[in-house]
Amino acid sequence: MHIAVVILNWNGKHMLEQFLPSVTAHTTGDAEVIIADNGSTDDSIHFLRTRYPSLRIIQLDQNYGFAEGYNRALAQVDADIYVLLNDDIEVTPNWLNPIAQYMAEHPSVAICQPKLLMYHQRDTFEYAGGAGGYIDRYGYPFCRGRLFNDVEKDHGQYNDPRPIFWATGAAMCVRAEVWKQLGGLDGDFFAHMEEIDFCWRAKNQGYQVSYCPQSAIYHVGGGTLPKSNPRKTFLNFRNNLCMLYKNLPQRHLFWVLAARIVLDYVSAFMFLLQGKPQEFAAVAKAHRAFYGQLSSLKAKRVLLPHPKQLNCTYPGLILLPYYLRGKKKFSDLPSFN
Repeated sequence: MHIAVVILNWNGKHMLEQFLPSVTAHTTGDAEVIIADNGSTDDSIHFLRTRYPSLRIIQLDQNYGFAEGYNRALAQVDADIYVLLNDDIEVTPNWLNPIAQYMAEHPSVAICQPKLLMYHQRDTFEYAGGAGGYIDRYGYPFCRGRLFNDVEKDHGQYNDPRPIFWATGAAMCVRAEVWKQLGGLDGDFFAHMEEIDFCWRAKNQGYQVSYCPQSAIYHVGGGTLPKSNPRKTFLNFRNNLCMLYKNLPQRHLFWVLAARIVLDYVSAFMFLLQGKPQEFAAVAKAHRAFYGQLSSLKAKRVLLPHPKQLNCTYPGLILLPYYLRGKKKFSDLPSFN
């Protein structure tokens, strides 16, 4: 089984200097490391050619974002499994073998992620993926180990391999044949939510998404955009609506979207009350962009299967137990799988 670990770089020389050594040292056997450069304007390419002359570099002519950047890069990679790996991740010895073995033993698993821990607080789950991703009925994402901004310490409480709803794009392992079947990530997303959309499309095709805790890695996070940023707010809100429109079962589509639009504007006005008018404007802009994309989204939706039931989703609104009942841990939620 040939594995290609592909790191998408954009002006990230400082990250490559710090984290590429662990990736090259611990990616062994029938696995290769490839750098896909998203039109960097720093001296990343010079650094790579000087320090890592044997590494393959795929140079893209401009910054296509996370989604389309990976689409264009992986179209040039021949492997059985693609690993989409962020440039700000420290991997551990033997990190790939447990996932490769798990996927070999479970042929229905098309996508898998390792345990994601914080680089600077190594006993704590990391925001972007934790111990596997879920969503609630209204499309709000969360993780085992992370509800909204509350992250848990890792005490081994989530050390069981299990199906999840979405795998983190920071370290997503996917069968190449499934990647190609699904057409990769949705390039219109640019960045944020694209991995959730991809996993949802895979699940709607009958594939499984899983979490493999025997592999653990450390992620810095927030390397491209800080947590509070109008551009990030715009992408998250727009892409979430697009994802819901594309993937929801028909009988849920109208009322979930209607509820989510209302909830989004509640969030927008909360931004105003917090003295963040640019964030408020970003939400409004996201909704305008969503309405402007409806015709293309309809065309995408027609091509996708939509099962009647959703698995690995919280059946209600995750905001309620979190804010009203003080449920700050995934383990505090009632079982819903």
